[in-house]
Amino acid sequence: MAGSAPSSSTTNIMLAILEKKTTSVDLFRPLRNFIAFNYSEREAQNLDDDLQTLKQLRSDVERQSDPTPTARRDLLQSYFKALCLVETRFPISPDKDHINTVTFTWHDAFKHKQKASQQNIHLEKAAVLFNLGAVYSQIGLSYDRATVEGRRLASHAFIGAAGAFAFLRDNAATKASIGSSTTVDISVECAGMLERLMLAQAQECVFENTIAKGSTPGVCAKISRQVGMYYEEALAALNVAPLNQHFDKAWISHVQLKAALFYAEASYRYGLELHEKEEIAEEIARLRSGVSALTEVKKSSKGAAAQLLDAINKLEANLNRNLERAMKENDRVYLMRVPSPSSLPPLPAFSMVKPMAMNEVLDASKEKMFASLVPDSSAKALSRYTEMVDDIIRTQAEKLQQASELTRVRLKEMDLPESILALEGNFTLPTGLKEDVEAVQISGAPAGLEAELQQLMDLRRVNQEMLIQIEELLQKEAREDAQFRSQFGTRWTRPQSSTLTKNLQDRLNRFAANLKQAADSDGRIERSVREHSAFMSILDRRPIESVLPSLARPIMSLDANEDAIVGVLKQSLRQLETLGAQRAGLEDMLKEMKRKDDILPKLMTSTGSYEDLFRKEISKYDHISEEIAQNMEAQEQLLLQIQAQNDEFSAIFNLEDYKASREKCYKQIQAAIAKFREIKDNINEGLKFYVTLQDAITNVKQQCSDFVMTRNIQCREMMEDVQRQMAGLNFQDGKNTGAYNSNYPPGGHQTQRSNSQQQADPRSQTPYYQPRDQPPMAGYAHPPPSYSSPQSFPSPYHVPATSAAPYPPPQAQQQQPASHEYGQPAYPGWRGPYYNAHAQQPGSLPRPPYTVPGPYPPHQSGGYYKQQ
Repeated sequence: MAGSAPSSSTTNIMLAILEKKTTSVDLFRPLRNFIAFNYSEREAQNLDDDLQTLKQLRSDVERQSDPTPTARRDLLQSYFKALCLVETRFPISPDKDHINTVTFTWHDAFKHKQKASQQNIHLEKAAVLFNLGAVYSQIGLSYDRATVEGRRLASHAFIGAAGAFAFLRDNAATKASIGSSTTVDISVECAGMLERLMLAQAQECVFENTIAKGSTPGVCAKISRQVGMYYEEALAALNVAPLNQHFDKAWISHVQLKAALFYAEASYRYGLELHEKEEIAEEIARLRSGVSALTEVKKSSKGAAAQLLDAINKLEANLNRNLERAMKENDRVYLMRVPSPSSLPPLPAFSMVKPMAMNEVLDASKEKMFASLVPDSSAKALSRYTEMVDDIIRTQAEKLQQASELTRVRLKEMDLPESILALEGNFTLPTGLKEDVEAVQISGAPAGLEAELQQLMDLRRVNQEMLIQIEELLQKEAREDAQFRSQFGTRWTRPQSSTLTKNLQDRLNRFAANLKQAADSDGRIERSVREHSAFMSILDRRPIESVLPSLARPIMSLDANEDAIVGVLKQSLRQLETLGAQRAGLEDMLKEMKRKDDILPKLMTSTGSYEDLFRKEISKYDHISEEIAQNMEAQEQLLLQIQAQNDEFSAIFNLEDYKASREKCYKQIQAAIAKFREIKDNINEGLKFYVTLQDAITNVKQQCSDFVMTRNIQCREMMEDVQRQMAGLNFQDGKNTGAYNSNYPPGGHQTQRSNSQQQADPRSQTPYYQPRDQPPMAGYAHPPPSYSSPQSFPSPYHVPATSAAPYPPPQAQQQQPASHEYGQPAYPGWRGPYYNAHAQQPGSLPRPPYTVPGPYPPHQSGGYYKQQ
């Protein structure tokens, strides 16, 4: 952004500007085509050398590879003169009849990612002028300011930089800003700031030479004060839009420190002169003022150069030493009353520098490029006329904008027309607050929180019921397995249920713990809703403006003229609105006149004086300027009238108390919105948690149902095998005692086995086996519907049932292969048609919501409830 170089001077450091960067542009071909089309091919051939020179200049500017800053300066000056000649001869614009294939692109010098692209010559000229000022500043920084001659040359270079930036501000910045795309660095404000900065550095070099020459303290004080004033002017521009958000803090800190430093330096030098004159009282006041300035500025010195801070510390020490000496002398000898610093007149200042006049440096009137294309006199006349028109439009547009801004600020200070609207009952909230309230009401408002809390409880109940049903299902299967194991003893060889369901039980326990933690969070949310329901009820009011305080008429009135006062004020506001509409129309009229103002054909054919033609054409803008002046004068008078009327209105209607109560109501609404959003977010977190947990529990429930069904199938088949063994009808091949043959005996044998079993076990309990010719009992052929069907739990969050039945039909069970190893676990490793179709790897199942990272932390003590 800026460079710096050390110096033996008091301040040690100065700033230089870096150039803007650009992209390549081909000027040769579009300009040659324009000449050939609008003039002749022969004319184009005659100007090939000029076009080639222009192309080379642009190429050299793009490369930025000049060996020295002075060579770079000469290149930019030559290219700018060439652009001035191009401007008067080649119309570059998006117009179809103009040269519309040339687009100039330049990046901001301080924010390199920002860039501007325009199809006109104004951006190109402004960028070249900026770079010319930047190169001048680099030249100034390159000199050795440890010598008198080096400081003199540096001052001259900074003066040149100031001239370039001043020329940019006055001649090119406004035109470049009119385009569709622009950057801050070539704005009028930035160019003016850089001009002040360069003048400050030029004057600073003069001050250093003044000190080196041993000039009197009075002279040094004046020159030093002017340095500080230039820095103060630059700082003022840096602290307002559009520059306050565009420059690094180090820039602002540097300029601020320099401004305070040279103010204190001027106070110090002026104090020396006062001491010689024995004006001790004023000397003490001046020294105190300088110390105060340095003390205050050091508070914002973050990012400043070390050399600069060292200079400030040294100067502060000198000031304090002289101050202590003067105070002692005053106490012992003079006994003068010390005036306050605010009562002192400003320190005298004297400027030794001014911006270099660039009109002569950049004058292109003697250049021969494209001389045969357009008469030079016509080119000069067109340029002069364009500048005159631009100046008129710029001046009048600034007046219109200032008038509109003044109206807005003055009405805002008087709280108009809001107070009039409040009196009429047309209450309105600030736009941002109004949008927030509407968003809350659309989402249900506080009244809808109860329904959402009920959703939380319903979802929690559904999850709890599902866990209970799964537990009952597993317990029932375990009890049945234990009964069979007790009945058949060692013949019952399949694994115990508890060894197969351990992982399932662990997951169910984790789910139960998560539900308990979530219940605590639900309780905190419910308490928060209950505690703040009255506070948030303000958001249920529709329209929300009904809660705002009203601007009431006075209870007692002496002359009953309230209506008249209000009516007069409203009439004045309508008149002010009419003046604003007139200004908008005048600004549009100026732009339209400028767009249609084409004097070039008249210049090319004119045989008389250009001055007469200028006066005739410029007179078209005179009547608009007069109307703008009349509008602004009428507005000023009307604003004074409105101020007086509003003072009377405010006194009668006690407007100050109304404003205070209205602001209090705004804050109450904002606090209610914040609390509602906090509770709403917590409820949403709870809903997400329960829905996610319900999906996980549903998956576990399906696994448990599958497990129980598989165990029931094995139970039935194993019972048949055991009963055949007990009846002496063993069909095994002797090699595997745990397997059986699937070729069942005829029905008679089956009946015999059943009768034998009944004789062997005469207990009166419910039989655990049914003969094949009887329908199987529901408790063993199919799991109970209440444990397998999600439809048995009504829930506000519907879980769609699976398309396939959870259990195979009886026919499918009869087709299962009859050979099984009862010593192997039935779940999840049992291989049958059911699990071949539906089995999943344990890792593929979703983990419980509280055991995965986000959106709910696994072990937070507060559940999903978040107190904001």
